[in-house]
Amino acid sequence: MRAAALYSAAGSLLLTTLAAAPAQSVPPAGPGSAEAHGTAVAARRAAAAGIEFGRCPKAEDLPGGMRCGTVSVPLDYAHPDGKRIELTVSRMRATHEDPEDAGREVPGRGALLYNPGGPGASGLYFPLVGMVPEWKRIAAAYDLVGYAPRGVAPSAPLSCQDPGDFFKGPRPAPTQPSEAYKKERAAEAEAYARDCAARGGDALRHYHSLNNARDLEVVRAALGERRLTFMGASYGTYLGALYAELFPSHVRRMVFDAVVNPAPEQVWYRNNLDQSEAFEDRWDDFKEWVAGHDAVYGLGDTAREVQDAYEEASARLAARPAGGTVGPAQLQGAFLKAGYYDDYWPHRAEALSAYLKDDPQPLIDQAGTRTAEGAAGAENSNAVYTAVECNDAPWPTDFEVWDRDNTRLARRAPFETWDNVWTNLPCAYWRAPRQQPLDVRTAPGELPPTLVLAAERDAATPYEGALELRRRLAGSVLVTERDAGTHGIAGGPNDCVNGHLEAYLLEDRLPARDTSCAPRPEPKPRQAAAPKG
Repeated sequence: MRAAALYSAAGSLLLTTLAAAPAQSVPPAGPGSAEAHGTAVAARRAAAAGIEFGRCPKAEDLPGGMRCGTVSVPLDYAHPDGKRIELTVSRMRATHEDPEDAGREVPGRGALLYNPGGPGASGLYFPLVGMVPEWKRIAAAYDLVGYAPRGVAPSAPLSCQDPGDFFKGPRPAPTQPSEAYKKERAAEAEAYARDCAARGGDALRHYHSLNNARDLEVVRAALGERRLTFMGASYGTYLGALYAELFPSHVRRMVFDAVVNPAPEQVWYRNNLDQSEAFEDRWDDFKEWVAGHDAVYGLGDTAREVQDAYEEASARLAARPAGGTVGPAQLQGAFLKAGYYDDYWPHRAEALSAYLKDDPQPLIDQAGTRTAEGAAGAENSNAVYTAVECNDAPWPTDFEVWDRDNTRLARRAPFETWDNVWTNLPCAYWRAPRQQPLDVRTAPGELPPTLVLAAERDAATPYEGALELRRRLAGSVLVTERDAGTHGIAGGPNDCVNGHLEAYLLEDRLPARDTSCAPRPEPKPRQAAAPKG
């Protein structure tokens, strides 16, 4: 489910039961399994080899002391002496200098390893957050470590199609697609799944979340860390939850930020349905904000009028794509980002306003076709996203199930529902074996206390996921940013959230019970363009 848990949406979500798991479904590997043995072997080898850090690939001009190295992991943990792949790891050493008192030395607390989510996102640039004021105290105490997970360039990159073919030209984005359009998109999804199988070969089956968690264990060992301090955002929280289940005695501290619902029955089909529903409420938040600034944007002083303005723009783009590249689907994709991050709200409202006043350039800049380099990165990210989610769990294999569930859902949540279907539909036709999701649960004392962070109106990972993880990890504490919806809240503009994060990472201190923080301030509007002429 894209990037980066569900708060209670009005009305129950009526779901058709998932199709039975395919015959080639793979049961979870237990403690005595070949995979468990292979992970232990790989971790011992990594601890002995360490990581030789040097110049980062394609990053020679980066500021500061960021360095990169590689860690060798088995492609298949059941065969640790078989084919191996290289994961690229980045690191910025702790500054050991208190930013509030430059004369005081800060004791080191080892490595803080980060995964930004996706699946399919790279964390290689994470160490640079140490240059941001909100992260300086943490950067003083920790070596900040990022990495590119398996499949994400440059770590044995996956590809399912020619990057030049990845960005389709201007496309429609019907909220009530015709039967002909559904058939067309289903055929595309089946072809994409077929191409993934052809390009990935037998290796494709090994790109999944359980192996990502095992990779995390090997990277921990290679870093020389006896126990892991980890922060995961979005999908990274699911990865962290699996690690906590598989290697609880190897955990020192864990931060889960913007939490994926880890319940096995939610992974991944139902989580995506819940995400589509939550995005409708977040889309409403955006429209209400734009309506409240009608004097700036002129898009209407009610949410309904803002919706009308958006639909007018979509209709115009269907008739004549902006710049030849931006059609209704590109418009929807650009505004979907406003559902993730409210920092986008002023920019998107400004672009919509300008477009309706006959200036398409801001919209083209925000939603247009990317560069060739950007296309290659996006294609790689999408290939990893698809492989991991399709490999992780059973999915309905009959399009009629998808059609019935999402037609029902789209009646009350039209904004993202069908776009989410087209993104995930290759999983209906996937040719690699499916894993069975782990039932993540830790007993009291099995895992050190962990910190769970969540925005109450997060659409990408709806709030119910944070509550579910909190229930499953004994000793965890949930900090909620009330009445806010930005996807990922650690190290942002909320001092209350950051105070809890620093208390945990720097002082091993958590609130005695679940607590909450007031929301961050709403974004300030930017002046919209004046009409041409």
